Amino acid sequence: MKNLVILGAGTGGTIMAHKLAKPLARKGWKITVVDKDEHHYYQPGFLLVPFGIYQPEDLIRKKSYLLPRGVDFLIKEVEEIKPQTSKIRFADGQELSYDLLLIATGVEICPEETPGMLDGWRQNIFDYYSLEGATLLAQKLSEFKEGTLVVHINEMPIKCNVSPLEFAFLADWYFSQKKVRENIKIIYVTPISGAFTRPVAIRYLGNLLEKKKIEVIPFFMTEKIDPAAGKIVCYDGREVSFDLLVTIPTNMGSKLIKRSGLGDEMNFVPVDKSGFRSERFENIFVIGDAAGNNWTKAGSVVHFESEILTKIILAEIDGKKAEVEFDGHANCFIETGFGKAVVIDYNEEVEPLPGKFPWPGLGPLSLLKETRINHWSKLAFEWVYWHWLLKGRAIPFVPALMSMRGKKDIRQWPE
Repeated sequence: MKNLVILGAGTGGTIMAHKLAKPLARKGWKITVVDKDEHHYYQPGFLLVPFGIYQPEDLIRKKSYLLPRGVDFLIKEVEEIKPQTSKIRFADGQELSYDLLLIATGVEICPEETPGMLDGWRQNIFDYYSLEGATLLAQKLSEFKEGTLVVHINEMPIKCNVSPLEFAFLADWYFSQKKVRENIKIIYVTPISGAFTRPVAIRYLGNLLEKKKIEVIPFFMTEKIDPAAGKIVCYDGREVSFDLLVTIPTNMGSKLIKRSGLGDEMNFVPVDKSGFRSERFENIFVIGDAAGNNWTKAGSVVHFESEILTKIILAEIDGKKAEVEFDGHANCFIETGFGKAVVIDYNEEVEPLPGKFPWPGLGPLSLLKETRINHWSKLAFEWVYWHWLLKGRAIPFVPALMSMRGKKDIRQWPE
């Protein structure tokens, strides 16, 4: 019996296990999913923990409960992938053979990559990209009454590139609710050109930041952090002072990828033009954040990717080639505070545009516009994640490849 091994039982690994379990069983294959622990986290919820919208216990499930029946699940630490022999070696020395390997190991935050960051870690420097960090930050925010809050992106790429923007918006709302907003300066520090990377979204989201009196410092390439002086320092000599720094540290692929010699300098697995297959080894595929492609690292992208990758893998097993390509489709909810949110839908070629989504003229979601229904839809997505998306089900009326239906193409309109 041939074996598909999936490394990682997070979003990508769990979705792919569901999509492939029955088709592979019919073809005489088995699936083995390997992960180092039993806890599956609803990572979009980490953002909301510091503001008391979610409690940490709301965001955890057992991976074994979420995987489909008939799939072998091993909770073991993997020491090395050995692609020359198509085996993985565990920390205890045992090995497991694979015919196809799917890497879904995601990314890790690496505060140690920035000089000085760990010196102030969880003191005046906090993250929320981990559940521990988000929980400790909740306590810190509850005590913060005045001073300068800096929301800081260390370098790109990161998981969910709009999440820091959401944090800045929610901080504005949170401190307003506590009636201390006038005592707190919020600064958004980013290595890119502004609130986003595409012109239309930059204009819209930049206007929101200005309206909420959040200062933006773009093109800030962080060299080091001095937590004792409360400063982040750019390579060009600029400095930004802070009393509280909420940072998104460098995001890198799993250290397993580095140990196995499969990654680039950021431990992402280089892939061919399909975006899924290892450049060097034909029987290794990659999904989600672990891949060294140009697609946005976000949960919606993994979901859309899975529909394309399923076709590629099933064709591969049948000795065929799937004539299908992924376009980098992503959609994101951006919490803007005060019970409202913005929705964006885009791909590699088409930037976020205004309009109605997913039904033209009807919505109910509005693109690039603050609405309450967008906010409530984001909160409802937690249920969708656990009960629908992780089971590998397509979201009705939202195809894997982006559609222009309902969008207003204003890219060439005068400002």
